Amino acid sequence: MKALAQRRDGATADLLVGRVLCHDVRDAAGKVALGKGARLDADAARTLLALPWDEVHLLALEPGDLHEEDAGRRLAAAVTGDGVEVKAYTGGQWTLAATRRGLLRVDPARLAAVNVHEGMAVFTLFDRQPVDRGETVAKAKVTPLAIGADTVSAVEQAARGGAVTVAAFRPAALGTVARETLAARQRERFEGALRTKIDWFGGRLLPVRFAAASARAVAEEMSALRAEGADVLIVAGASALDPLDPVFGGLTLLGARMERHGAPAHPGSLLFLARWQDLPVLGMPTCGMFSQATTFDLVLPRLLAGEALGNAEIAALGHGGLLSREMAYRFPAYRVGAARGELE
Repeated sequence: MKALAQRRDGATADLLVGRVLCHDVRDAAGKVALGKGARLDADAARTLLALPWDEVHLLALEPGDLHEEDAGRRLAAAVTGDGVEVKAYTGGQWTLAATRRGLLRVDPARLAAVNVHEGMAVFTLFDRQPVDRGETVAKAKVTPLAIGADTVSAVEQAARGGAVTVAAFRPAALGTVARETLAARQRERFEGALRTKIDWFGGRLLPVRFAAASARAVAEEMSALRAEGADVLIVAGASALDPLDPVFGGLTLLGARMERHGAPAHPGSLLFLARWQDLPVLGMPTCGMFSQATTFDLVLPRLLAGEALGNAEIAALGHGGLLSREMAYRFPAYRVGAARGELE
């Protein structure tokens, strides 16, 4: 491509057609009449000649050059994976949106392999963020007004398979065991909060079971939930710092394996994750039993998106694990109009 400084003297429509405008051109009232990046066809060339200017800067595209809009369209398509679609082109950017409610998955290595090419810019939400259908998850643009087609082709190779996807939540059945000592009002509040969360994921909450304070009782309730078809088990109300708590005794009786006891994040550092044969067992922190968003709200979406979680994955929660209000974007938007993660 070649940059040109075109003086008004000698400017004709034939000279302008096919060029790309490098800056805004305003009318006599100061309003932008032709914006930067505009590709001058015959009508735009005539419009430009009717505006007040002494000199305009233009790009003359050569064979193998692509305008930013065309190159950006190809860039956006290259990084788009399953569960994501390319939407409108505005402000020089192509918008990528989720086609379903699910867990955003960003491949950082593939994304970097795209963005390392000068002129390429793809920017996303954070990896493993719950998103809703229609939500913008990324944008793609080509930063110069034109770029070589060879660069775009290289990016398409680097992004093969997509760098941005949305994994759908499975329509899972969730079984819950809580402590028998919860008062009636606490039970109602707990079940309501949990049901709101499970409904958002498109799951089904089995009737909550309240176990007596014995390992055998906990094991029996968990076995009953398994027989009812639970895909994930949730345990709430355990005294997580007491090794002799009936919940841990019940897991031992069932032959469950503790994957991780405690998480490097707050609130919810007393979360635990166990596995009973093929079933994940998620220990809900007490602070998350009612309305507060905690580590539980980070881990549950990943389980429902089909991820296999263990010690290494829970350990990785430490990066970004200071779950202040400013981190609310990491949680699902359980209620319309409420902040992410909030139920009340």
